Amino acid sequence: MFQGIYNGKQSHVPDLKIVIQRAIQNGLDKIIITGGNLDDSRKALELANTDPILYSTVGCHPTRCLELEGDNCYNYMDSMIQLVKDNPKKVVAIGEFGLDYDRLNFCPKDVQLRNFNLQFDLAEKTKLPLFLHCRNAASDLLDILNKNRDRFSTGVVHSFDGTYEEAKSFLDLGLYIGLNGCSLRSSENLDVVAKLPIDRLMIETDSPWCEIRASHASAKHVRTRFDSVKKEKWTEIKQVKSRNEPSNIVQVLEVIINIMKTQMEHEDLEKFISDSIYNNTMKVFFPDKSN
Repeated sequence: MFQGIYNGKQSHVPDLKIVIQRAIQNGLDKIIITGGNLDDSRKALELANTDPILYSTVGCHPTRCLELEGDNCYNYMDSMIQLVKDNPKKVVAIGEFGLDYDRLNFCPKDVQLRNFNLQFDLAEKTKLPLFLHCRNAASDLLDILNKNRDRFSTGVVHSFDGTYEEAKSFLDLGLYIGLNGCSLRSSENLDVVAKLPIDRLMIETDSPWCEIRASHASAKHVRTRFDSVKKEKWTEIKQVKSRNEPSNIVQVLEVIINIMKTQMEHEDLEKFISDSIYNNTMKVFFPDKSN
């Protein structure tokens, strides 16, 4: 989409540089590009090397795990490990990997389970935090994480939309909870988020997906609005309608601040929550730069 291509059709000029510049203007100082398989991880790293604020991850998404099957498996794993070792200043996490039972049409459950387990070799050998994907699979994900607990230090369950009990189980493993628009769709989601400890939260966009939509329960808590136009009427000074981008992370923050106002007291609650979430992210992914 940041190349201007939607469903195979070119709708406007590539504008990724403009999107990144808009993110910087709106206060972002680091952006992590997630890798979905070996090829995506290479492309994410190639992109990360074009700008000092960009970083990347290396891993194989659960819906892509068929690529890890067969005789090529260990060469594939070795290539991912080498990609991390060759780029220590840019690769900040292992992932996106995990389990996705909502999209078994892309990859069967048994293949996902086998190759989620396999990628802990990557985590153990690189010592990097985990960037975890979980869709309708919390029980199995927790079981595998517990069995491999001595092979990783910490990480984040990104785009979390589960129950409080599931979140508590992830927190008990030393993990953090990552929130975006998809985490804040329903009133039940908001009730869960309101109970989570600030010192274990992160925020994200997962752009170009997971924007906060007008139909979401969280939409009423958003204060910052960005002008947008349909993709066919693209202009560099406005966002593309329904295409999420990094600048919109401020909206996720505003939702969290507003739903936690009734749960906690602080002299400057907005600054406290903002600083806490920022420091959590730095501590996990950028420990050398963390205060």
